[in-house]
Amino acid sequence: MSNFSDPASPAAATARSKRATDLMRQGLAARHRAERRFRRYGLIAIVLGLTFVLFLLTSISATGLPAFQQTYVELDIYFDPEEIDPEGTRLPKTLSRANYAALVRSTLRHYFPEVSERRALRELYKMVSSGAGFELRKKVMQNPELIGTTETIWVPTSDDVDMLVKGHIDRHLPESERRVSDQQIAWIDQLMARGKLEKRFNTLFFVNGDSRQPELAGIWGAVMGSVYTLLVTLSLAFPLGVGTAIYLEEFAPKNRWTDLVEVNINNLAAVPSIVFGLLGLAVFINFFGLPRSVPLVGGLVLTLMTLPTIIIASRAALKSVPPSIREAALGMGASKMQMVAHHVLPLAMPGMLTGAIIGMAQALGETAPLLMIGMVAFIVDVPGGPLDPGTVLPVQIYLWADSPERAFVEKTAAAIMVLLGFLIMMNALAVYLRKRFERRW
Repeated sequence: MSNFSDPASPAAATARSKRATDLMRQGLAARHRAERRFRRYGLIAIVLGLTFVLFLLTSISATGLPAFQQTYVELDIYFDPEEIDPEGTRLPKTLSRANYAALVRSTLRHYFPEVSERRALRELYKMVSSGAGFELRKKVMQNPELIGTTETIWVPTSDDVDMLVKGHIDRHLPESERRVSDQQIAWIDQLMARGKLEKRFNTLFFVNGDSRQPELAGIWGAVMGSVYTLLVTLSLAFPLGVGTAIYLEEFAPKNRWTDLVEVNINNLAAVPSIVFGLLGLAVFINFFGLPRSVPLVGGLVLTLMTLPTIIIASRAALKSVPPSIREAALGMGASKMQMVAHHVLPLAMPGMLTGAIIGMAQALGETAPLLMIGMVAFIVDVPGGPLDPGTVLPVQIYLWADSPERAFVEKTAAAIMVLLGFLIMMNALAVYLRKRFERRW
């Protein structure tokens, strides 16, 4: 027989080695192809995710940016003493009850003296916001010396005029299909030609509370409600969460009861937020009798919701501290409490703060639990404390999104932009604290 057919011959060994090498190369090439496919799939997923996020942000920004501008009309107001204070007493009670809307109507009639019909006058008056009279009242209450003088004041127009100027109402449609009449469009064009109608930065959006009139509605009431709610949440959730994490991680014995507590804390982190709203409604409002729609109750409910997040993050921060730190402190004669307070806690605090900020960002964006405790009420006044009726930004967005007026659409998108800004800042602060104080062991 030939040596080639002998399994022990060098030629057979070489052939087997070559086949093994070919198989190894084929397997390696297959693994490389699979790795490249996986990378491509991952890259495609990232690009798709970023595309959707960019599309969402672009859509919200395109809708909400016009809300940061408002159409104003310039009025030469004569503060008629006979209308404001006929007796000349200058008493605040008398000044506050004056008919300031009549001063606005008088100025409009002076601008368009040819308008005399009652129906045409009603259309003319509707071009100016109903809040213009309140603006005049505020100025007179602050400075009664205005009575008897003529002042040039810019006041907001109605939401229909604002929508027309911004291009949201097509003036070329038939009159029956739009909310602004042909006569009103003619008056608007005349005012713009005189330089008495223009778009300005909408300061009312940032300083006013909620309103039924879109041109007067603002987010300041919701912002202050969110601030008071988060202050209550932070003042309760952070110390309770950190204290619980320290006890479970450093002092609690390892037995079935502590294991049960840990399992339930992890389970609470996955409970739907509306369940906490039902709990707050049953306990804080129905049992303890606390008032509805106040930041105090909202803060208590959000405390229950954010506690698991803060506890889990704080325990992870404590576990990241090397055991050698504990052993060195105990070896130097420190008690266990001193070891935790003076050595472990300062090193774990950056991670705890990061968890607390993430928990607060989660609480800031919650709506469902606050709806259950009545914070969906229409609140005009800006809350002055945790016990005053108020609402929060997510609930304000929900209310505006449910309003039929077209002007509230851009208000909703603008409020979403403000809320996203707060969330981005809070998450950026969490990242900064983690990078700034993080230690690698």
